Amino acid sequence: MTSRPAPLIPPRLRAILIRIPFLVPIVRFLRRGPLARDRNLLITLSVLTLLLGGLAARVSTEWFSPSLFILVTLVGGLQLRLRSLVVLVGVVGVALAYVAAVLGARSVGAGLLVTIGFTTVLAFLMARTRGKLGVQGLRGDAMLLELRDRLKRQGELPQLPAKDWGSRVVLKQAGGSSFGGDFLVSMRHGSILEIALVDVSGKGVDAGTRALMLSGTFGGLLGSVDSFLPACNAYLHRQPEGEGFVTAVHLRLDLSTGAYEITSAGHPPVVKFDAGTGTWQVSAAKGVVLGVVPDLHCEPDSGVLHKGDALMLYTDGLIEQPGRDIDSGLDRLLGEAERLVPSGFRDGARPLVNSMSAGHNDDCALILIWRP
Repeated sequence: MTSRPAPLIPPRLRAILIRIPFLVPIVRFLRRGPLARDRNLLITLSVLTLLLGGLAARVSTEWFSPSLFILVTLVGGLQLRLRSLVVLVGVVGVALAYVAAVLGARSVGAGLLVTIGFTTVLAFLMARTRGKLGVQGLRGDAMLLELRDRLKRQGELPQLPAKDWGSRVVLKQAGGSSFGGDFLVSMRHGSILEIALVDVSGKGVDAGTRALMLSGTFGGLLGSVDSFLPACNAYLHRQPEGEGFVTAVHLRLDLSTGAYEITSAGHPPVVKFDAGTGTWQVSAAKGVVLGVVPDLHCEPDSGVLHKGDALMLYTDGLIEQPGRDIDSGLDRLLGEAERLVPSGFRDGARPLVNSMSAGHNDDCALILIWRP
């Protein structure tokens, strides 16, 4: 059995209120129709505007300044639909004309009119944007913040055995933006850790919207299919053309043995630090950029991480610079990575990204996994 929700108004109070003749039609009018909230707010703001205009003209412009119409217009831009905002702006114009007629044209100066005009344009832009999104108030900004936080949570690696493994993730978006074209998806099931580092063409906010969409898709495919990158390629190949290219690298690591397998799709090569020789080695994993060919063929690279070894995954923002060859950028990256060994991988990851990204504006990402 399902229980009815408790009424908002107690039965006794409701019995008293329904005896008031004029109150019931008013309540029914205020609650009628799908746009009741918008209509009620328009009525409230219009009455408030006319009241402020009357008080400013008849009482005092110091206590009830016509500049308060600016706040009313901003509230309308944040909450009202575009048609309702047009009505509210008309009411504001009537109130201003009334104040000017009673107190003279000097009471409504040119500076105030310019400010109200600018505010009106801004309010119409906000209302138009909200109308396209189909949201009210600041809900559109809240949705973007939620998506940003979700993308950041996906960019965190699963918890690894602290005694046996260490990890570090650094994401730096172009222009200090909260959104970018580089993102990470990862998961751990038992002793198997899977990581995918993806780079969407473009940078900053322009690539961020597509990265948000693909992060959910790739996150759902990771761990659900045997061949991760071919499955991602099949998905992208079905999408409309002109969406730009996507590169990705996939790492599958057995935390109990240290055995790993790397597959790449047009992504910069993964590098491994060999503690035995004290050198960085470039992975031989190769593959075509995602979404270009219907059937993706990857040449994987495999090996074993021993004590002191490390793997470094990164995006092209660390090695690509205008006017420079990618190979020289990779050489510089490996040279800068030598500083990680004396100071420890964890403390050297952020300085490495800052050093490699200095002087150019691009999305950068770095993932370090090592065995202490």
